[in-house]
Amino acid sequence: MRRKFLLLLEMGLILAGLALGWSAWKVNAVLEQPLHITQERLLDVPNGTTPNRMFYRMQSEGLLDDAVWLRLYWRFNMAGTPLHTGEYRLTPGMTVEQLFDAWRRADVVQYNLTLVEGWTFRQVRSAVAKHEKIKHTLDGLSDSEVMDKLGHTGVFPEGRFFPDTYRFVRGMSDVELLQQAYMRLDEVLAKEWAERTTDLPYRDPYQALIMASLVEKETGIPQERGQIAGVFVRRLRLGMMLQTDPTVIYGMGERYNGKITRADLREPTPYNTYTITGLPPTPIAMVGREAIHAALNPSSGTSLYFVARGDGSHVFSDDLDDHNSAVREFQLKRRADYRSSPAPQQEAQPAAEDAQPEVPAADEPATQPAPDEPPVQDAPAGGAQAAERPTPDEQH
Repeated sequence: MRRKFLLLLEMGLILAGLALGWSAWKVNAVLEQPLHITQERLLDVPNGTTPNRMFYRMQSEGLLDDAVWLRLYWRFNMAGTPLHTGEYRLTPGMTVEQLFDAWRRADVVQYNLTLVEGWTFRQVRSAVAKHEKIKHTLDGLSDSEVMDKLGHTGVFPEGRFFPDTYRFVRGMSDVELLQQAYMRLDEVLAKEWAERTTDLPYRDPYQALIMASLVEKETGIPQERGQIAGVFVRRLRLGMMLQTDPTVIYGMGERYNGKITRADLREPTPYNTYTITGLPPTPIAMVGREAIHAALNPSSGTSLYFVARGDGSHVFSDDLDDHNSAVREFQLKRRADYRSSPAPQQEAQPAAEDAQPEVPAADEPATQPAPDEPPVQDAPAGGAQAAERPTPDEQH
């Protein structure tokens, strides 16, 4: 009896060993199986998807075999390993084991969205709305409702987001991306404010942000930002009007067609620095770190005027006579390829908008032209005081 028991035990152990061996071989074979694809494709893992659900989905789509074995392998060898949401790149010859490794490392496909210095909030919203990999939850909302969604009720959105290239995975919401840009601007502004020069004519960081937006719209040449800020700061201290055309254009909103007339310069809007003293009430565009730094560390000097040369750079003058001479030379006798700012880099521009922007509510400031509209022509500060101002039909 004992001998029979030992024999049965021995046979059981052999069968168990064989079963374990076969199971190990089967699992290994299942892991080493190449995915059934002939060209590269993306595998989307939605939020909340479990590994088991993914195995059966992939088997039903014909991407792999033996989902039940993969389920057992994951349960006993990778229990607790999170399955990160996003898209995974599948390539011909890729094995299931390699896919598991990508899941383990959260090697998801990432996308980029670049928010460009000088853009308005309308342009930011347009760029975000056009990106097909972003989860859109803000469509149809007003700007104030968007700020409510971001958790910043009552904050005017213009200039409150930082221009940068943001990386994200498929499924990130527009709210999450804008929150990142908002917090990034706060961080940069706080750091630059803490390191600012002394004796600046700003009550708080927000006024410095407004000034930075004027600097951003006036020049794209790095070495000129400090000079532009210096002119504006000196004019503020002397009680002179800033008289900068980008504020006129911003106040005109959709009416701006690439030209500014004398009537536009005289039109009273909250933003027209030819009719108001001091800074406009809000920023007029999104600003980069360099413009913020310039606004908080303006270059010293004595110049009170500047005029665009036509190649993107400016001529700075200390008095009105010199300034008028520069206006005659560079504004009234313009070169054929005249530009008030450096030529934009094509890859930094968003897709042109298909429809006209919505008219802003009566209690909201007007918005800036779309990215594909004519470039802003900057006027020299104080240019409206010069006798040689362009005629009403001419552009600044």
